[in-house]
Amino acid sequence: MPPFHSNPKSHRQPGCQQTSPPQNLPTSPSPPLFLPLSLSTTTTSRRRGGSASGARMSATAAGSYAAALADVARSNNTLSATSSDMDKVDRLFSDPAVFGFFANPTVDTEKKRQVVDEFARPSTLQPHTVNFVNILIDAKRIDLVKDIVKEFEMVYNRLTDTELAVVSSVVPLGSQHLAQIAKQVQKLTGAKNVRVKPVIDSSLVAGFTVRYGNSGSKLIDMSVKKQLEEIAAQLDLSDIELAA
Repeated sequence: MPPFHSNPKSHRQPGCQQTSPPQNLPTSPSPPLFLPLSLSTTTTSRRRGGSASGARMSATAAGSYAAALADVARSNNTLSATSSDMDKVDRLFSDPAVFGFFANPTVDTEKKRQVVDEFARPSTLQPHTVNFVNILIDAKRIDLVKDIVKEFEMVYNRLTDTELAVVSSVVPLGSQHLAQIAKQVQKLTGAKNVRVKPVIDSSLVAGFTVRYGNSGSKLIDMSVKKQLEEIAAQLDLSDIELAA
């Protein structure tokens, strides 16, 4: 397993308002390394199942991996680029067929590494991001990848004072509309940066919703679906029977 090493020097990223994944930053001239992932006993634990303790251990392991990756990204001054990488990794493993391939214990590890390399080249992933995915493959912890993406996003937001705004709409919104939403969320939260994450949701009929705050606890609902629900509640049509 390649060494996983972090530089004790950290670099705080300058903030700017974002409405799309940040652009790649220059990489370090020397190949980035990784910390040895003996982060904790929970990282190498194989306990599974639906128990609450198993879920807690998985969350702890994902958090440890995400923190280690963030340390390397900070030491290489590539925190924003690594955040963009994790978005790409998230999209890759959101495909059930892809996830099934990497989670399949009968598939040769070297074959999995080759597929990662084939994906990394056109995706311009940072070398340490590729190394990180390979570490998960070697450790047989690829099942944690989605949780690691979420944990890394939280670490990134905390380090950069970034508020995540998830914007759901029926059709993709234009960049100018996303920028306006970002400005409004920044006013509401006082965050240094706002990162907009667009999501398509056909159930909204029209309009959009914005979730932000701790774990998406706050909602701005400008959807037609909400308006229809409010109209139905006001009219109280529950006792009316429609003709067949």
